[in-house]
Amino acid sequence: MNTHPPIVRVNALYKRFGRQPVLNGLSLEIERGEILAVVGRSGTGKSVFLKHLIGLLRPDRGQILVDGEDMHRARGRRLAHLRERFGMLFQGGALFDSLTVGENVAFPLQEKTRMSDPDIRKVATEMLQSVGLTNVEDKYPAELSGGMRKRVALARALVRHPEIMLFDEPTTGLDPVLVRATHQLIYDTHAQFGYTAVVVSHEIPQIFEIASRVAMLHNGVIIELATPEVFQRSTNPVIQQFITGQMEGPLQAM
Repeated sequence: MNTHPPIVRVNALYKRFGRQPVLNGLSLEIERGEILAVVGRSGTGKSVFLKHLIGLLRPDRGQILVDGEDMHRARGRRLAHLRERFGMLFQGGALFDSLTVGENVAFPLQEKTRMSDPDIRKVATEMLQSVGLTNVEDKYPAELSGGMRKRVALARALVRHPEIMLFDEPTTGLDPVLVRATHQLIYDTHAQFGYTAVVVSHEIPQIFEIASRVAMLHNGVIIELATPEVFQRSTNPVIQQFITGQMEGPLQAM
């Protein structure tokens, strides 16, 4: 049992776009140092939830508290400081095609720090090595495989050592071998750097192998939050329907 207060506490989050409600009072506590998998059907608001966590979207109602501080009441430098506690691996990697691999990884350090160019290059090279890449600094993203581009994007996200890493469908477009390799990379870097991870995923059951806990988002709220073992044994028919892939027609309401 975790005796420490959660690093992030989400209280009754509501968000709608036009007339379309997406989050309907979502509440969730994210424990310090865990790998939390957020699962659910496509279009249920998982990515919208991540964008609220990092401050890219503002809720219509509700709170996101980071160590007790309200992300969406912060302004200016305070908000920038809170955002810097987060790193994010976007679904497509979001690498700059016109920059080399080394320049991509170095970019956050050049933008946000006063480090010297030689120190920046050294840190970028070390971070690439941490994700299993060597001698690729001078290549361009287009010259790399999909799996290697994911590693570069992760190196860039980790280069400033964020406390909380958000992964938005990190295995989209990858074959089953690379799915497992990407999950292993998340698991290994989590162990190495000690960050708290929130992984939005559709990879059932593979994500259960690395997650500390699993949360299912359905109808704008979290309907189940448990360890992978307990989650898979849930008697909730919506959970079982999702796990077994019975996706024909709408999921039955609770």
